[in-house]
Formats: sequence, structure tokens, C-alpha cells
Amino acid sequence: MNFRDLMDSKYREIIEHYLNEQDEKALYLGQKFSRKSIEHHVSPEEIISLHKSVILEMEPNIPHQVLHSFDILLEVMIGYGFAYREHQSLRTKQQELNNEIDVASNMQQTLLGTVIPTVEALDIGAVSVPAKKMNGDYYHFVQDENDSVSVAIADVIGKGIPAALCMSMIKYAMDSLPEYRNEPNAVLESLNRVVEQNVDASMFITMFYGVYNSKEHLFSYSSAGHEPGFFYRASTNEFEDLDAKGLLLGVDKKAKYRQYERQVETGDMIILLSDGVTECRSEDGFIEREDLVQLISKYHHLPPQEIVNNVYKQLEKMQHFELRDDFTLIIIKRNS
Repeated sequence: MNFRDLMDSKYREIIEHYLNEQDEKALYLGQKFSRKSIEHHVSPEEIISLHKSVILEMEPNIPHQVLHSFDILLEVMIGYGFAYREHQSLRTKQQELNNEIDVASNMQQTLLGTVIPTVEALDIGAVSVPAKKMNGDYYHFVQDENDSVSVAIADVIGKGIPAALCMSMIKYAMDSLPEYRNEPNAVLESLNRVVEQNVDASMFITMFYGVYNSKEHLFSYSSAGHEPGFFYRASTNEFEDLDAKGLLLGVDKKAKYRQYERQVETGDMIILLSDGVTECRSEDGFIEREDLVQLISKYHHLPPQEIVNNVYKQLEKMQHFELRDDFTLIIIKRNS
């Protein structure tokens, strides 16, 4: 017996049971029948036609007016049937797209993966969470043979797969510039030329690049229009803006970038972030940088990884666990 014959028989049983008993069991059987029909791609007009034939077999003397009314209902449901089939087709395509995005997301994590370096004088914490499956933020650490640590944090102005592909290009362009690694301004100037030549004119990238010299405890950095971070000075228990001016990557291939320096003492912290951190919204609107400073101050006695985790959890909770933008927060602390 094929599915259509089985469906006729099963539907007759459901109708007979309900007409005789009119209980909840029949309604439950009807719901199961509906789910099974959807699973086998039975259209709404087919269900109406089946209902008409079963009723006619059970009640041959049914009034003609009632019988003919099913013809009108059948015509009405044809339109619903077209919509249903289109909906099913879109669901299938959406599932295929979701599967492809999952593969791309896993590939992005593999391609853009980085390891937080272990340096005796430093303690480093980082958290990066995408608002959607694909991350438009990117951060990367490189530790050289002298235990100097390079750190990059970038944000593509855009979302989704194009932004992720752009970040992959940036990562491999960075890896091809080892001779400039200790010169943040030279790194940004080189990356700027790569972006200007290879990225769509509508897509720009903000980026902060810094190098921590662990022998001299000197932090050198440059910025290409990126969200300013903070510098925490332990001796005064004060936070300062880590200001650095520079044009976004990809705007002008001849752009030059200024290099800045900070002397880092024991207990000082370098705090880097994407705009997804400062653009978190509470019920009262966007949080202010002062609010973020207070939040970091609340946990500044903890190790950096615990600080960034706690700050992220607090801001996520503030947004009812729905990130509106990619979130990246990095803290580098001198511990000796």
C-alpha cells in the first residue's frame, strides 16, 4: 500500500473516531496526520479533496449544498497550496544556506585562529564573540624570538561572509610582513595598500596594531581609524584614552600612519576593543566610555582573562543576551 492509499485509510479512521467519540484523542491524531502530511509534501488542496471524498463515502446522501461548498474550499486552498510549496522550497534553500554558513564559520575559525602568547612579564586576556555566525572582528597575536608581542585588532565595516573573507586576506597579508612586524606604522601602511588594491571600494577596515617590547616594557602602536582603547596606569589608578589618529584602511593607498609609544610599568594595563563594545545598548541607550571604564575598574584586580570574561557577561546581560555587533575585548597587563 503506497502512502496516498494509507493516507486515505488513516484519515477515514480519524474522521470516524471523531464523529463517534468527539474526544481529544481524535484531535491529537489529526495533528499527527497533519505533521505526517507535511513531511510527505501533501498540499492543502489535496487534504481538502481527501476530506470531501471520505465524507461522501461515509454520507452518500449529504446535502448537495454542503458537498459543493467543498469545491469552493478546494479552489481557495489551491492558492494556499502554491504558497505552501514555495515556503517549503525557501525552507530547503535556507537550510542549505545555513549549512554553507556553518562550514564557512568553522573555516573562518580555523583560518583566523590565533594563540594568546605566554610571556613571563605579561598576562593577556581576550574575548571575541560574533553577533552572527560570521565574525567581522579580528584579532591576532605574534610572539617573536625576543618575547616581543605584536597584537592586531581590526573591524570590517560590513557584516557576514564578505567581511570574513576580507579578514582572512588581512591575516595572511600580516603574516607576509615579518620584516615590518616591530614597526606598527609600517605594518598599517603596507596593509592599507593591500586593502586599497584588493577590497571592494564600499568596504573599509579599521585596525589597531601594537608591539609590546618585553625587554624595555615599551608599547608602540598605530591606528587606522580604530576605536580608541584605554591605558590603565596602576600608580595613579587612572584610565587614559589610548588615542591614535589614522585613516581607515582602503581609503587612500598613499596614507601615512603615525606611531605612538607608552612606557608600561608593573600593574599597568593596555585595553583594546572593537566598537561593538562601546556600542552596546542598555535600556537607557548606548553605554558611555566612562561606563565601560567603571565596569573594567570593578574587576581590575582579577587576571585579564577573568576581567574580559566578566565585562562581556555584564554587557551581554545588559543587552538581554542579544549582541547587536561583533564584540572583541583584549587586555594586556604587565605583571612584573
